[in-house]
Amino acid sequence: MHPVVARVTERIVQRSADTRGAYLAGVDAMIARKPAQDRMGCANLAHAYAALPGSDKFKVTVEKAPNIGIVTAYNDMLSAHQPYQSYPAVFRDEAAKLGATVQVAGGVPAMCDGVTQGTPGMELSLFSRDAIAMATAVALSHDVFDGALLLGVCDKIVPGLLIGALHYGHLPCVFVPAGPMGTGLSNKDKAKVREQYAQGLVGRDDLLKAESAAYHSPGTCTFYGTANSNQMLLEAMGLHVPGAAFESPGTETREAFTRQAVRTVLDIGKRGNRFTPIGKLVDERCIVNAMAALLATGGSTNHLIHWVAIARSAGILIDWTDFDELSSVVPLLARVYPNGEADVNQFQAAGGPPWILRELLAGGFMHADVMSVNAGGIAAGGQGAPAQSGDESVLRPVSRPFSPTGGLRLLQGRLGRAVIKVSAVPQDHHIIEAPARVFDSQEALLAAFSAGEVNQDMVAVVRFQGPQANGMPELHKLTPPLAVLQNQGFKVALVTDGRMSGASGKVPAAIHVTPEALAGGPLAKVRDGDMVRVDAVAGTLDVLVDEATWAARTPAPYNAPAQTGFGRELFTNFRRHAGGAEQGACTWL
Repeated sequence: MHPVVARVTERIVQRSADTRGAYLAGVDAMIARKPAQDRMGCANLAHAYAALPGSDKFKVTVEKAPNIGIVTAYNDMLSAHQPYQSYPAVFRDEAAKLGATVQVAGGVPAMCDGVTQGTPGMELSLFSRDAIAMATAVALSHDVFDGALLLGVCDKIVPGLLIGALHYGHLPCVFVPAGPMGTGLSNKDKAKVREQYAQGLVGRDDLLKAESAAYHSPGTCTFYGTANSNQMLLEAMGLHVPGAAFESPGTETREAFTRQAVRTVLDIGKRGNRFTPIGKLVDERCIVNAMAALLATGGSTNHLIHWVAIARSAGILIDWTDFDELSSVVPLLARVYPNGEADVNQFQAAGGPPWILRELLAGGFMHADVMSVNAGGIAAGGQGAPAQSGDESVLRPVSRPFSPTGGLRLLQGRLGRAVIKVSAVPQDHHIIEAPARVFDSQEALLAAFSAGEVNQDMVAVVRFQGPQANGMPELHKLTPPLAVLQNQGFKVALVTDGRMSGASGKVPAAIHVTPEALAGGPLAKVRDGDMVRVDAVAGTLDVLVDEATWAARTPAPYNAPAQTGFGRELFTNFRRHAGGAEQGACTWL
C-alpha cells in the first residue's frame, strides 16, 4: 500500500470513528431482526404480496423464499435509462430459476442534465440527488426485501440511489448498469462545432446535426463525464458485477451481466453464501478506492461533492484535502474525453475498468482487502484486463502513466476553497493571473461574450451559483465561449461557486468555491478589475487586493431572480438547508 494512501485512509478512519461506529450499530440492529415473514403483521404481508402471481405468493409466504426489491430510474427519455424497460422481466425470469421472487419496489426520478443545461430546470439538478435518495428510501420502506437491485446510470441518479441504499445499510445491494451507446460523432468534433456556433460561424441547423450525431441511440453518452465516472467508481467499490460498466445495451453479454446481478444479490443475502450488506461493504477503504479510481481516470469534478455525501451516508467523513493528497500520488492512467480524445467505448476496448483496477491494485493505490459483491473480492474486478493496453493513447500502465499525479487539485486562498480539474488543461494554462470580470449569472457572461465585451485576458467570476443561492446548477454553457477566447490567445479562467459539467475541459476552472457568495463567501467582495490569480501548481486561489481595501469592502447583495416556475418553489427548503459544497451540499443534515 502506498504510504500516502495508507495515511489518508487512516486519517479518515480516525476522523469517522464516532459517526461510523454509530452507523454500524444501527446496521447491526437491523440485521438482527427476524425475517419479514415472521416480523410483520399478516395484513402488512398480504398488502405487500397481493399482486404477486400465485406461485410467487406461495414461495414468499410459505417457503419464505428471498424477495428482492428493484429500485429503478427507468424512463424512456434518458437514453442511458431507456434500456431498463425490459430489466424487471429479465430479473423475474432469472429469480424464478433460483427459487426467489422479485418486486419493483419503486421508481425514482431521473433527469438529464444534457436536456436541462442552461435552462431553469438545471436548478433542480443537484437537489434531484437528494430527492432520488428519499425516493429510494420510500421504495425500500416497505421492509419486506432481502436485498435490492438498483438501476441507475447518470449524474445525480447513482449518487442518489447509493445514498438511499446506505440508509438501508442492512440490505445486500447490487447496482445494475445499462451500458453506453455506440460511438457517434467524436467528442472532439462535437466540441469544435459548439465553439464555431458560439462564434457565429455555423448556424443552429449545423449545431443540431452535430449534437444529434453525437447523441444518437439508447445508452449512456460516450464522453467520460459524471455518468460514466459513476460506473467506474461503482466498479472500484465492488458494487457491480465485475466488468459490467461499459458493455453496450442489447448484447448477449449485457443480458448475461444483468442475470448475474440476480444471482449475485441472492448469493450475498442472509440465506446465501456470503452475507454482504451494503452498509458494511462501503467502509473507509471502499471510499478511498473510489477516490483513487476517480483520480486515475480524470473523472468528473461533480464527485468531489457527491462522494462526500455518499460517504457521510455510511458514517464516513471525507473532505477535499483527502482528495488532494491522494491526487498528489495517484497516477493518471486514462485519457478519455474531455482529458483525451477517446470515448468510453475506446476506453473499454483498450482494457476499461478491469485495467484500471488491476494497475491501481498492483501499484498500491487501492485496498485489496475489502468486501465486494463478487466472490473473488475487489481484485476479481481486474482479472479480465488484457496483459497489455489495447491502446496506449487511451490507457497506460502504472509504471508509465500519462501523469504521475491525478487530475484534480484543491485550491485555497483569500477567495476560499475550490477544486480544479487539470487533467484536460494545457500545462501553460495551469497558472492564470488576470483582471476579474464579475457576473452574477451564467446568462450575463454569455451576453457579454455575444456583445464582444470580454475579448481580453480575464478571470470570469460567476458568483451566487452555490447550493443555497439557486441549487448550484452546472455552468457547462460557458465552456464553448471561454474555449473560443482561450483559442484566440487570451489568458482565461473561470472562478465560480457553481458547478461545471462532468465534461469540464481545457479552460482552467476553479469551481465549487466555498463558502459560497450567498453564505458570506469572499466571491461577493470581488470587483471588476481586481487581479485574480488561479494557480493550480501552487494550489492557490487569491485576489491581489491590498488588505485594507479588501477588509473595507461590503459584500455585493444577491439580487435573487424569482425562483418560481419549473417546480423551483418545491425546492425552497432544499436551498434553505443545503450544506456547503465541501460538505456534500447535503440537505438532510
